[in-house]
Amino acid sequence: MPTDGSRRGSDDVQVAGFGGLLRRHRREAGLSQEALAELAGLSVDAIAALERGRRRAPRAHTLRLLADALRLREADLSVLTAAARQETDPGRPPMRQPPAPTNELIGRTTELTAASRVLGQRITRLLTVTGPGGVGKTRLTMAVAAEVADAFPDGICWVPLANLTDAAAVVPALAASIGLHPLESTRLVEEIAERIGRGTILLVFDNCSHVVATVGQVCAALLEYCPNLSILASSRELLRLPGESVYVVPALGLPHDDEVESSDAVRLFVERASARGYDPTGELDQVARVVRRLEGMPLAIELAAARTNVMTIEELATELETSFSILAGGSRTATPRQASMYGAIEWSHALLTPAERDVFAQLSVFVGGWTLNAAATVMSGRTDPGPEERAAAVDLIGRLADKSLIRVIRRGGVARYYMLAVIREFAGDRLRTAGHAEEAAGRHAQFYLRLAEESEEHLRGPRQGEWLELLERELDNLRAAMAWALRTNSVAQALRLASGLWQFCYLRGHYAEGSRWLERALALGDEMPPEVMADLSDACAKANLGAGTLAFLQCEYDVATERLQTALQQFKDLGDKVGTAQVLQRLGGVARERADYEAAEDLHCESYDLYESLGDRAGMASAHNHLGFVAWLRGDLEVGARRCRRARDSFRVVGDGEGLAWSLISLGAIAQYGGELIEAEDLLQEALALSQRLGYREGVAWSLNQLGIIERRRGLTERAVHLLDESLAEHRDLGDRWRSASVLEELAAVAQHRGRSEYAAFLLGAADGVREVIQAPVPAIEKADCEATRAAVEASLERRDFRVAWSAGRAAPLAAVADGYPPPGPRPAAGWTRDPL
Repeated sequence: MPTDGSRRGSDDVQVAGFGGLLRRHRREAGLSQEALAELAGLSVDAIAALERGRRRAPRAHTLRLLADALRLREADLSVLTAAARQETDPGRPPMRQPPAPTNELIGRTTELTAASRVLGQRITRLLTVTGPGGVGKTRLTMAVAAEVADAFPDGICWVPLANLTDAAAVVPALAASIGLHPLESTRLVEEIAERIGRGTILLVFDNCSHVVATVGQVCAALLEYCPNLSILASSRELLRLPGESVYVVPALGLPHDDEVESSDAVRLFVERASARGYDPTGELDQVARVVRRLEGMPLAIELAAARTNVMTIEELATELETSFSILAGGSRTATPRQASMYGAIEWSHALLTPAERDVFAQLSVFVGGWTLNAAATVMSGRTDPGPEERAAAVDLIGRLADKSLIRVIRRGGVARYYMLAVIREFAGDRLRTAGHAEEAAGRHAQFYLRLAEESEEHLRGPRQGEWLELLERELDNLRAAMAWALRTNSVAQALRLASGLWQFCYLRGHYAEGSRWLERALALGDEMPPEVMADLSDACAKANLGAGTLAFLQCEYDVATERLQTALQQFKDLGDKVGTAQVLQRLGGVARERADYEAAEDLHCESYDLYESLGDRAGMASAHNHLGFVAWLRGDLEVGARRCRRARDSFRVVGDGEGLAWSLISLGAIAQYGGELIEAEDLLQEALALSQRLGYREGVAWSLNQLGIIERRRGLTERAVHLLDESLAEHRDLGDRWRSASVLEELAAVAQHRGRSEYAAFLLGAADGVREVIQAPVPAIEKADCEATRAAVEASLERRDFRVAWSAGRAAPLAAVADGYPPPGPRPAAGWTRDPL
């Protein structure tokens, strides 16, 4: 038999209902709606909705919050719970809930926090989560919906749109998700709005891209009619509604060399591959290759991880270097657009207009991004696109960006546009299929040819740093343009482009690549009939100058001399005094490194006279600096200092950063050899900072070399080794064997100072082997130190031990010595790696 208390509870439920009971308990507790809302962590509107019956089915979690805030006894809580159950309307279907995730969300903490904040705190009522196909919009949207659930006491409604084929089906799909099932209705949106009313609800539209216009119209109507409604949409394209906030989902974080395991992209690959039964944790370097190539795109990473059932990760990484076609074979339940990267991109491509498709394909010719001017040139075919062409480019690029096929990065007041590599491959296929690939590539090459030629005048003046950065950003495009010119035997473009870029290649350390471009362009010219080459005399002379300079910088002195002598005659035939003076300087450099100091001084003086006759202050400063360089290398420090100070002052006036760096290096070396170590360090630190700012690698390498000598002279051998190691690595990478030999001799001096005589002998042998190959002796200024080191080493070792170590050094490849590897073959007692230093 029921007790009196239970009978009274039943009566309370029947008479008061849930809202009445809640109101009574609140008043008995002496609380206002505002106070109860604050104690329970709910909104005031939620409390009012429950008391008035606007929300008739509170969730268990909400009931517990209310009970705790009201301090209800167990019996009262049971009655309140019974009232809630009775008021659940069985005739009103519940709203469709977000799907339960099937796996862990990896690496989206920042994105989840940011998106949840703007929705949960009602900073916006309409948030569109956007990004390219495969970036993980739906998965993030699911997580955001779960995160903000408590901020929407009247519930969350999930509206999946991916499978719709007709925009007219959007409203019925929404109605079904929210619990309406009318047979026919001409006012279905109004009925949906009435159902929502003043409820605090979150509508989630997933995959809107293909029906974006209709979704936008529905959202606009509902937001206007339902004051407490919020909307979260995932779409590759924006809804473009007033008040819309946009969150662009980025790719997952890529690994850094020192923290591969912590990378989100690597974690996703490892987790998905492990789920397939393959543990890749022992191959994280190869995993890093894969995810970097895939640019952190989650779908691409998951599809790649699926291939570990039949491929090693190294094979996978190698295959992806040439094609993304293996990125297929997703889940059996996946839609076609989720089963492969091709399908994901095709989904977006199918929604483009014909004009958008055409531009999308054309833009695939760019490698590593592009600017508005570059796009307008390729799109219009005009070498100097006007306002109308630029406006058309802005419009179409903007449309593709809104549809997540292009990324926009703003830096330094300039917008730059990118395609993900997998999207670019798809677009390139479309361009080739349309038969327009060569035409677009030709327009692309023409634009970058003009850019290269324009850069020449700026690479020796106050805008040097700005233009070096610009060309470095465009390096991949410049490579593509050069490849097209050579592939199509476009000799004029190849010669002009290669000769326009050699100074950039020098300043940024691309010696070998620049040499290959120039040699191939010149070889192409040699195959052409004279009438074709008649108008290219200037380009040929510049190309020979560039080829000779870059060969000289890599210590290929015979090749350099041949190219430079050819250039000298060509410039003289053209009556080009500036070109002639430049060649004379480079020939002086060859003589200087071969220790023919008299010939070097004569050539630099001849160069100076030409510059002076032209009133070329920058050229005169350069000649002074080279003359000072020759002077201190042969041991005349006073003359060298006078020449280099004059050059330094002139370089500051004309704004030549590279020239200034060189004059500071020379003055620092002069002070160092003169025993003024504090002054030398100040000068060299200034040169190092300037070279690093410019990205001038030769200047960095030289500065580190001389700073290392300073530390050796001070007896600070650990610091000396660090600086000299860095210098050797730079010189080795540049291909500068002349300086590499000098740095090896300095490292030998440090090794001997530390008592590692066998290793010192090995390093001296390595330096001697390099000098024999390039046929360049020890510079005069360095001879005393080098001879002192050798004498100390020979005095410390038995003659046989010295010869074995010396011979091993001479046989060791420079790359192995620079990397600190032990040499091949038998070793003496110890001291072969860099560790002993």
